[in-house]
Amino acid sequence: MQLDVLQSQRQFHIRQRVRFMVNQYEVHAVRPDGAEGELLAFAQQKRLAFKEQVTLYADDTKQQPVLGFKARQVMDLGATYDVTDAAGTPIGLFRKDFKASLLRSTWHVEQPGLGQATGQERSLPVALLRRFIDSLSWLPYHFDFTIGGQPAFSVVKKWGLRDRYVVDVHLPQLDRRLVIAMAVGLDALQSR
Repeated sequence: MQLDVLQSQRQFHIRQRVRFMVNQYEVHAVRPDGAEGELLAFAQQKRLAFKEQVTLYADDTKQQPVLGFKARQVMDLGATYDVTDAAGTPIGLFRKDFKASLLRSTWHVEQPGLGQATGQERSLPVALLRRFIDSLSWLPYHFDFTIGGQPAFSVVKKWGLRDRYVVDVHLPQLDRRLVIAMAVGLDALQSR
């Protein structure tokens, strides 16, 4: 994943692979015609891990890590996840706002020098249905992140048997690695 090529992307497609005992995700660029483009990253998260951690690799051979995120704490409802590059250098962090998430899931993303982006489920009715009617937990959810009231990025879950997302980046200064980590985290961590 070349950082300059990645940083020029304004949209990504993320697809979950269904596997036993692990969550796997493919992050793809988007071609000018809107179709899925080249594989940019492959993520894997072990289910039922003692401390949440997701590593993103250059491809599904898992030979070259490119970034990752890891919980600071064990079993914390409002855990903070540090996002680092392959060398362990901090890129930023994200955390769930537990209190605000009781009705509508809310996350905060911080990138040094840029400030805090706050993302919340777009639809309160869908958020409430998903929480209080177990049989509707499959409903797609969409998140809009803003910084100072300005759109930063959005994550839209598409209908389908497998989880699929379209991520749109509106703020050019955002580190795409942080955006990708948050988007994968929404799927991997949302029900926690």
